[in-house]
Amino acid sequence: MANFFKSNVPQFAVDVYQNEYLPEGGREVNAIVTVTSTGGGTVGSAVTSPHQYSAANGPSAAVAIMVDCSGSMDYPPAKMRGAREATGAAIDAVRDGVHFAVIAGTHVAKEVYPGAGRLAVADATTREQAKQALRGLSAGGGTAIGTWLRLAERLLSSADVAIRHGIVLTDGRNEHEEPEALKATLEHCAGRFTCDARGVGTDWEVKEVTGIASALLGSVDIVADPAGLAADFTGMMEKAMGKEVADVALRLWTPVGTTVKFVKQVAPTVAELTLRRTESGPRSGDYPTGSWGDESRDYHVCVEVPSAGLGQEMLAARVSLVVPQPDGSAQSLGAQGLVRAVWTDDMAASTSINPQVAHYTGQAELAQVIQQGLDLRKAGDMDGATAKLGRAVQLASVSGNADTAKLLAKVVDVVDATTGTVRLKAKVAEADEMTLETRSTKTVRVKK
Repeated sequence: MANFFKSNVPQFAVDVYQNEYLPEGGREVNAIVTVTSTGGGTVGSAVTSPHQYSAANGPSAAVAIMVDCSGSMDYPPAKMRGAREATGAAIDAVRDGVHFAVIAGTHVAKEVYPGAGRLAVADATTREQAKQALRGLSAGGGTAIGTWLRLAERLLSSADVAIRHGIVLTDGRNEHEEPEALKATLEHCAGRFTCDARGVGTDWEVKEVTGIASALLGSVDIVADPAGLAADFTGMMEKAMGKEVADVALRLWTPVGTTVKFVKQVAPTVAELTLRRTESGPRSGDYPTGSWGDESRDYHVCVEVPSAGLGQEMLAARVSLVVPQPDGSAQSLGAQGLVRAVWTDDMAASTSINPQVAHYTGQAELAQVIQQGLDLRKAGDMDGATAKLGRAVQLASVSGNADTAKLLAKVVDVVDATTGTVRLKAKVAEADEMTLETRSTKTVRVKK
């Protein structure tokens, strides 16, 4: 049953879907936790301080746009032109009063606007000045994305705001810094701001860009044609402007003897959260979910409980939502859900799989087999790739994931979707393969 936090913050609700019945000796409990945020309004001091919110304009925010200006952005010239136009479109979508900056990224990071280590405050004048500054962007140099993110973090942290967000655009591989340096930067920036990532063209590394978005709890996508950048950037910025509560954490409490096997987001995309847990008290841990506007997401929670006798029942886990406070404490958002375990000798009850759990287990497997199939294809193991991608086609068909099914059909010829019988296409456009890999974690919700 939904539990609402009734206040002047956006209202959060938690719903739990599970089959709580276990057979004798059963220990694994699975549940899908749906978190929904609706009706954002004036955020009170329980979540952010009053000066961080304007009832007219929404929560205070700071945004940094990082534009790849490496030499490869000149090939073809439409790429750099598209990036300038897209950044201008994103600036137009920045809400009045929001702090913002534009960064040019090469093997170093340079402030394009406003400069001098500052953030501008958006209004008609500063937006126009920023767009004028974009005309000076030109391509040249290498790619070191970690330096871009470090500069963005310094600029964003200078503002006393509720929401901090970045957008990074790249067209190439991160060749001018060691992977360890980027990893250290992502660890440094995690929790300090969220960041969407976009790859333009087909010369960038999918795992690299998706890793940035995953670490910083943002979205990721490919824009194969630079002509599509402006619309994509506008949509990203509008979504960022709709965020109302930052740093929401899913808090999971479990009783003595219970082990958390995993926690993962399963909609709208698959994202592993298990290893991102921070301890928050006795038998309690927090899992980061980033910033929220009016939206709904699903999480798969799996715990292992102590074995119990028939007829016994227990609370296997309690799920709640919290946001950090300046003093280091956490403010509850009020909504919570309970995960239960009941032992029964009713075989029909204990062997039934909850539809939501079954659906998202399949969606997580879908994302995994697509990645495995594409990796095997690149490695030259065509039989292995055919088997994995065939299983992906089957899972996409069963779950009704039409978008992923269409992307798969550009990589394989589908003989029978129901059985997962496919043939690898002899020729596959690089953009089609990269699009499938980039969007492999996108899921669909349970069909009603």
